[in-house]
Amino acid sequence: MNTGINFIGLAASLATFLGIWLGHVFVRKIEFNSQSLWPPVVGAALLGLICEYISVQIETQWLSAVFGIFGITLLWDALELKRQERRVKKGHAPANPANPRHKKFIMETSNATILDLINRNPVGHPVSPDEAIRLVLDR
Repeated sequence: MNTGINFIGLAASLATFLGIWLGHVFVRKIEFNSQSLWPPVVGAALLGLICEYISVQIETQWLSAVFGIFGITLLWDALELKRQERRVKKGHAPANPANPRHKKFIMETSNATILDLINRNPVGHPVSPDEAIRLVLDR
């Protein structure tokens, strides 16, 4: 019977939390600023595959778990970059008027917006789209 402390669960939970958190920030910032999504999509996918390869080659179990979690998170982020682009086109995420790719969305569709409707002070109740816009503009 092994009486040593097992850190695999702790390492896996921290890797999951950090991977999802950093991945969310990565996807939003990169999609907002990147003039072309293909380089970051390919980069995230390649880095994810490298992490997955390392995870099956490394013998240390907790490191294997960490690399596996980061790898699958990066692979998912590669997909999320394109999904985030669709959210911007639909107006569910703000467009960047300084980004030529986003400028095109703003010109082509009436749904794209430069307003970040989530970036507002909470009011304690659900709000309509019109009220959300007013709350953002009144800051």
